[in-house]
Amino acid sequence: GVEGTIEEIREGEFTITEEICQIRTQDNSVSVIMMQKCPVRTSRPVKRRMAPKEPLITGQRVIDTLFPVAKGGTACVPGPFGSGKTVIQHQLAKWVDADIIVYIGCGERGNEMTDVLESFPELKDPRTKESLMQRTILVANTSNMPVAAREASVYTGVTMAEYYRDMGYHVAVMADSTSRWAEALREISGRLEEMPGEEAYPAYLAYRIAAFYERAGRVQCLGKPEREATLSIIGAVSPPGGDLSDPVVQSTLRVVKVFWGLEDRLAYSRHFPAINWLQSYSLYLEHLAEYFVENVHEDFTEIRTEAMRLLQLEDELAEIARLVGVESLSARDRLVLEVARSIREDFLHQNAFDDSDTYTSVEKQYRLLRNIVEFYRHSRNLVEQEIELKEITSLPVRQEISRAKFVGEEKLEEIEAIAAKIKGEMEKLRESK
Repeated sequence: GVEGTIEEIREGEFTITEEICQIRTQDNSVSVIMMQKCPVRTSRPVKRRMAPKEPLITGQRVIDTLFPVAKGGTACVPGPFGSGKTVIQHQLAKWVDADIIVYIGCGERGNEMTDVLESFPELKDPRTKESLMQRTILVANTSNMPVAAREASVYTGVTMAEYYRDMGYHVAVMADSTSRWAEALREISGRLEEMPGEEAYPAYLAYRIAAFYERAGRVQCLGKPEREATLSIIGAVSPPGGDLSDPVVQSTLRVVKVFWGLEDRLAYSRHFPAINWLQSYSLYLEHLAEYFVENVHEDFTEIRTEAMRLLQLEDELAEIARLVGVESLSARDRLVLEVARSIREDFLHQNAFDDSDTYTSVEKQYRLLRNIVEFYRHSRNLVEQEIELKEITSLPVRQEISRAKFVGEEKLEEIEAIAAKIKGEMEKLRESK
């Protein structure tokens, strides 16, 4: 923020608090030191902000394929108690495609931060092969700490993230959870005797939440050499009882571009990540479509769209099946239910404790989903030729499709070979009839 003419610049070795330069401005002379002090509530300046162009790869199939977030983007993870918000935040902090992770435990229980401290040093970054703790910053602020510290922790974490972003790194911030931060704002506002807004939150709640998330982005940093960096923010929200009409959730959804809606019903049935595929959305799909076409496969978007169509159709058919029974449905509708179940169990469901399943590259995600969609397309043709659905679903390749997600990243050709087996076994069944 200083403009003028350099009057004097010194050579040698200095501490960060010693004067190294004198700059003559219009009014006076300003001393310059190497240390910069920046208020945590104010966003650090950048040269230029740019639209996002590539996804933040997380290794979680339901996120990367169906509801991706961009590098420099924002995402919201609301859900009731026990729906897996912290599980998702931990998985993202472990595997997300970023150089630096800033994990803000804002008002959470101490055992959750302890879990991060114990597990991260033992895990290896898949890119650098170093300990995950080497790239992770923890801002620990548990629920028994002062309320003012809870309010400041989110700002402290995002300012640290901006510090590394300005160096040219790709940074990801995990805020768990912004509801506790909003409660701290509410308590401080009450003590200051300010005019309350909806549900006793301060009237400026929406502004504060927007100001926090708007510090994310893909930017061209100040200074030389020219460098591009990103800051992504993923915030968990804990509305009482999972009520999405909560002021914190609504204020967040007005700002963020990705919504991963968690559902306790899925979590209780041991389906993780417990992201509801019918409620969630991503507004980055159009921005990232070109990336997936160029870097994964040209029909990636087509496969994804077909899978989402089947999941939505399953929801409609499930309601009819509950009323009249599954056997009353046509063979084509029963095929849709069978394939949608395969998408849910063999693709969307992920086991965080399995070494091969906890992280899935985008290339592997595409091949897994393509095999399921190809199975549906070939099966649909056989059903139209009045071949029994039971004979189709009992083909040996069906088991290979289910087990494919446990194939290691180094053996992707095995998943690729399944596509040929699907076609071959379908042809044999058609010829036998």
